Amino acid sequence: MYLEGVGGSSSSKRVKRDSWKTVLALSYQSLGVVYGDLSTSPLYVYKSTFAEDIQHSETNEEIYGVLSFVFWTLTLIPLIKYVFIVLRADDNGEGGTFALYSLLCRHARVSSLPNCQVADEKLAEYKDTNAIGNSGSSLKSTLEKSPLLQRILLVLALLGTCMVIGDGVLTPAISVFSAVSGLELSMAKEHHRYVEVPAACIILVLLFALQHYGTHRVGFLFAPIVITWLLCISMIGVYNIFHWNPKVYQALSPYYMYKFLKKTRRGGWMSLGGILLCVTGSEAMFADLGHFSQLSIKIAFTLVVYPSLILAYMGQAAFLSTHHKMETAYHIGFYVSVPRIIRWPVLVIAILAAVVGSQAIITGTFSIIKQCSSLGCFPRVKIIHTSSKIHGQIYIPEINWTLMLLCLAVTIGFRDTKRMGNAAGLAVITVMLVTTCLMSLVIVLCWHKSIFLAICFIIFFGTLEALYFSASLIKFLEGAWVPVALSLIFMVLMYAWHYGTLMKYEFDVHNKVPINWLLGLGSNLGIVRVPGIGVIDTELVSGIPAIFSHFVTNLPAFHQVVVFLCIKSVPVPHVGPEERFLVGRIGPKEYRVYRCIARYGYHDFHKDDLEFEKDLFCSIAEFVRSERLESIVGVVDDPDDEAMAVVGTSSSNLEGIQLCEEDVILELSSKSDTSLELIAGKSPDINNKPRKRVRFLVPESPGMDRDTRAELKELMEAREAGMAFIKGHSYMRAKRGSSLFKKLVINFCYDFLRRNSREPSYALSIPHASTLEVGMVYQV
Repeated sequence: MYLEGVGGSSSSKRVKRDSWKTVLALSYQSLGVVYGDLSTSPLYVYKSTFAEDIQHSETNEEIYGVLSFVFWTLTLIPLIKYVFIVLRADDNGEGGTFALYSLLCRHARVSSLPNCQVADEKLAEYKDTNAIGNSGSSLKSTLEKSPLLQRILLVLALLGTCMVIGDGVLTPAISVFSAVSGLELSMAKEHHRYVEVPAACIILVLLFALQHYGTHRVGFLFAPIVITWLLCISMIGVYNIFHWNPKVYQALSPYYMYKFLKKTRRGGWMSLGGILLCVTGSEAMFADLGHFSQLSIKIAFTLVVYPSLILAYMGQAAFLSTHHKMETAYHIGFYVSVPRIIRWPVLVIAILAAVVGSQAIITGTFSIIKQCSSLGCFPRVKIIHTSSKIHGQIYIPEINWTLMLLCLAVTIGFRDTKRMGNAAGLAVITVMLVTTCLMSLVIVLCWHKSIFLAICFIIFFGTLEALYFSASLIKFLEGAWVPVALSLIFMVLMYAWHYGTLMKYEFDVHNKVPINWLLGLGSNLGIVRVPGIGVIDTELVSGIPAIFSHFVTNLPAFHQVVVFLCIKSVPVPHVGPEERFLVGRIGPKEYRVYRCIARYGYHDFHKDDLEFEKDLFCSIAEFVRSERLESIVGVVDDPDDEAMAVVGTSSSNLEGIQLCEEDVILELSSKSDTSLELIAGKSPDINNKPRKRVRFLVPESPGMDRDTRAELKELMEAREAGMAFIKGHSYMRAKRGSSLFKKLVINFCYDFLRRNSREPSYALSIPHASTLEVGMVYQV
């Protein structure tokens, strides 16, 4: 007994030690991915703050006030708000603006597309909602009953997304340009301006040109670069504190903020837009949560990033407090506080750190655009997964080159950190305000806390961020117009696409064919049934799409097996392979008409190869096999249609039907009632060349009746005969008498986006010869 107790304790200690090793490894990796942008902010905060709005005097009240503001801003927003509160609002481990919106969609039923089913709420990652208080239930019912509030919530989420995209344009520009600006201390003032912009542009072009290789190819260098940079700025900060002004720690008192605003008044308030830049990149802690863990991000920030940044800002303030004659922004940047002997090594490290920080925000922009596209809020674009092992490493060519051109335009157009800082500051604070608003709803609807707590949250952090927002917005004409203009452009595109998608879905719902129409056609559907499987692509989760009736009334034949396939996104990050498919039967058995709904989360990878076709076929076969057995995985009754069964993919459903294809000579055999092997093929030619054989490998199924066996055989024969994909090619036009807004959105914006967007990823792998498009005009 004693020996067993000792062994058990040592084993638990070993597991705990291994878990801590994992957490520390994730913390180390997060330094390179999450904190690259935040750690480079000392390059431009003081320079942007003292650009023109305030002047540094000999009393040091200005520099002490700015340091106090920087300290408390870093403490309240990244540390308290994000690390201790917002990180807890994860969507099954995923973070970001759309993760918050996804949580609200599930808990309050305000989904952007009305294709939710009861079965979706039974997904493993679809957390159950507990009882909500009276205030929470009233808020929930108000949201669910008000289309206007739902649109406002969607626009709010889209606004945050658009500002993140704008940040993806501005952050690389200001980070790289500020790092390169260290050259100004190594050459004449009239010469460095002709070197900085070309050098920054060259670095930016190389940065965006390397994106298609994927972050994982060079990611192993990210963490060492950021750690070296943080160690460098913290040591320089400690040196400056002890060498120039050891009493600078007194400026951490909030009293100096009051003295600063009292003395500088309007100039001090306008300078808050520069101080705000110290928290640039804080949103990345939440947005990149899916790649790490809450604990790892908290450890990295509280133990490494936060102390290093505080020491760096204190060191710069200590240096500037004893150099009063440096009145211009030219002499108040980061590099002037670096000892002359190490300026060149620090310049190289700063450029590398700026590149790492820019890489993080670019990758984050790709990720959030993929989320928007999955939830029907962004036109379909080409998404390339650059790593088969690391989740989330994607590359979007169209977005990459668009960001590069916009980034170069900002760099060449502004050519100084002041206007770049004004633009970046407004983008950053807008995203934070959106997060604060959505978090207040999450506190009530998802965490089931009192509405008083949510009001306190939004008043405290909302007031602080509104102060910074007003200071940034007042500089609209001095650069802050850039993120506003970018956001408006992307907002129009995203809302037009979402509105058109919604109108199309509603048209399909209102014009779907009743099942009685199908039953009236008989088992042959009133036409000739030819060998093969006809897969009809539809967005409907119930009912028969109008495209099918349009097809069968104009053509005299259709396939012996009909599958209505719906690829839908659900408001969860991931759907497990074992829960991927919902399969049901439309009409009697002899009709051989099935419905298959493939569900994907907004972070899932859509298979674009033959594996999807194989999984689709096996899921239908598994449904047929287990339809009358008690071992069926799960059944959901749809009041509008048929009973749907939850069936996993062939790779996850190891105990279910498997599909095997081999090149063998024709053979047809059957085994006992408990095991079935179905084989079909074409006769071998004179030379006995092998032909393709398709086999169902069916596990022991006691009591399998003759009808089930015959249906499985017919499915296999249809699969061998070939599959054809029928897609609807819709032309949407606004009805006569529609408003001017609707005509502009549908006839021009949505039509342009539809013609220039890509096909769904699963449709790209379908052979062109097996695809049939049926055109229809939608009058919406």
